[in-house]
Amino acid sequence: MYRFLLTPRWWGINIFVLLSIPFCIFMGSWQLGRFEDRVQDHRAATEQVSEARREAPRPLADMLPVDKATSGKLVTATGRYGKQLLVPGRELDGRQGFYVLTLLRTGSGQALPVVRGWLPGSAGTAKVPAPPAGEVTVTGALQASETPGDNGVSARGGLPAGQTSAISAASLVNLVPYDVYDAWVTLSKADAGMTAVPAAAPPDSGLDLKAFQNLGYTAEWFAFVGFVIFMWFRLLRREVEFARDAELGLVADEEPVAVDAAVR
Repeated sequence: MYRFLLTPRWWGINIFVLLSIPFCIFMGSWQLGRFEDRVQDHRAATEQVSEARREAPRPLADMLPVDKATSGKLVTATGRYGKQLLVPGRELDGRQGFYVLTLLRTGSGQALPVVRGWLPGSAGTAKVPAPPAGEVTVTGALQASETPGDNGVSARGGLPAGQTSAISAASLVNLVPYDVYDAWVTLSKADAGMTAVPAAAPPDSGLDLKAFQNLGYTAEWFAFVGFVIFMWFRLLRREVEFARDAELGLVADEEPVAVDAAVR
């Protein structure tokens, strides 16, 4: 009854099944590994931000460029505050508000974007405390430039004068008359009347959409394994039933059309 398994057609089906199952298992395991790596990166990044608060601040120049190792670390910079901008649409502790972003002009000739704090409500210059005058030394957590559209950063344009949607050198270069560092700092202690903005985890280290896409792909690949096995048993059962009916003379002794169609 099972002699049909030795036919060329079934040789092809069996080889396909034997190759596809380990391939799907390998791909599913790889996607699961990618998800686990992102979970581990998220844990390490969270611990890094917590540990950075207990470390002594270092000069800004020693911590550039910003990467996963330096993001969130405390840095110091000295200069004079210049142009001030507002960053609307920023949430803190479940409330909507905006960041107060002031450019610190350093001795290097470049300006460092400094988030002096957060205020609730809609962005408005009348609510914003003026920056300190004269030379100041700031201490805060180093952050990588933001990318519009990622991690809740707005990508909308057409904002009123004096506002920016993202804190990045690319976004600020057309808004200020001097060169800008490809980084920014959020003050450890906000200026009077504002709330300090906590440091964010390093880029590409959070449980974002990409991480859960990896988890979804894992489920898909393992589902493919079950589908392949199910189809193989279904074809086998139909073939056995056809062979049994043929022996009993219930059908003509020929290949089942339904199985051929399924194989194609």
